[in-house]
Amino acid sequence: MNERNEAAGNGRKAAQRGLWRLMLKLPSSRGRLQILAATMPSLHDLFEAYEEASVALENMLKERDRSDCPLIVEYEQLCVDIEDDVIRYMLEKGSGGP
Repeated sequence: MNERNEAAGNGRKAAQRGLWRLMLKLPSSRGRLQILAATMPSLHDLFEAYEEASVALENMLKERDRSDCPLIVEYEQLCVDIEDDVIRYMLEKGSGGP
């Protein structure tokens, strides 16, 4: 597999993991999230971003003391912002809310 295909495959896997994380975080929206993921490929970048931010946050929380790392607060807010974006998207598309 060449580098471009490999990067695309990794992006799809990260997007899938991000979707799964969002489904855990927003359990009442699981079905709507699955439908949106299947029908709106434009959301895959958002799911991928959620995965990357979540992993970075988990790593920071494992490796650092909260008081020593202001990035923890920033990444927590980033995750919340992405969750809000996904909820807003669901509402705008008439898929219902969380």
